[in-house]
Amino acid sequence: MSEKACNNSSCDKTSCEGCPSREKKPASFQVDANEYSCIRRVIGVVSGKGGVGKSMVTASIANELAAKGYQVGILDADITGPSIPRMYGIHGPAEASDMGIEPRVTKNGIKLMSMNLLLPAEDTPVIWRGPIIANIVKQFWTDVIWGDLDYLLVDMPPGTGDVPLTVFQSLPVNEIVVVTSPQDLVQMIVKKALSMAEQMKIPVKGVVENYSYLQCPDCGKKLYPFGQSHLDEIAEKENLKVLGRIPMDPAYAEAADAGEFDKVRNPWIEAEF
Repeated sequence: MSEKACNNSSCDKTSCEGCPSREKKPASFQVDANEYSCIRRVIGVVSGKGGVGKSMVTASIANELAAKGYQVGILDADITGPSIPRMYGIHGPAEASDMGIEPRVTKNGIKLMSMNLLLPAEDTPVIWRGPIIANIVKQFWTDVIWGDLDYLLVDMPPGTGDVPLTVFQSLPVNEIVVVTSPQDLVQMIVKKALSMAEQMKIPVKGVVENYSYLQCPDCGKKLYPFGQSHLDEIAEKENLKVLGRIPMDPAYAEAADAGEFDKVRNPWIEAEF
């Protein structure tokens, strides 16, 4: 019998099996990674809404980590709107064997897996219900041969729906990075992401502000098309670390459209995890 005193008066003091007062550990929904994968840290990249450039931030962090010599992978969990492979000029189909699915590799050595690499054509729409999409995300963890990785970045769809919930429950996520923009709704958006992380008991590494400003190419003056940032006061209020502020730079969009995002280095992002 446990050394802790039982508070159930009907307990016969001989066995705690079946006792309603016995402490039970919460059930784990985590699934095992592919047996040929060894992943040391899993970082989720999230946002409370769409259109904040989350995939660009995910790829930028991956580039910085890869440039520092780490082995990095990106799991594109945005099943209905995958964009990561195209940014790196990677096209399907992904190859599979008895051991699992082989990820594609970018020119700077980042391993990728995305729904785009499994579709007959990149513009084929994914018209599936939430549970099916969530299962595909789990398969990207269980069936993909990630090999030896220092970091796996999970580019999640916006919001707090089925896929983010599946990632948080099924994968051993170590931390999340919240991506936001300077717009007035930022505080509410950040709070949504923080609230979900808190409920799932996942630490928050910090926040990255995208579209932070536009720098005039002639005079160098900073312009604020979305208004002045309130990130510092929000970060202080929510006890968040600001990991970076990314300017609006046409060169980033041009590199992504050309499939050459592997050439992008973003010094505004802190890439130490």
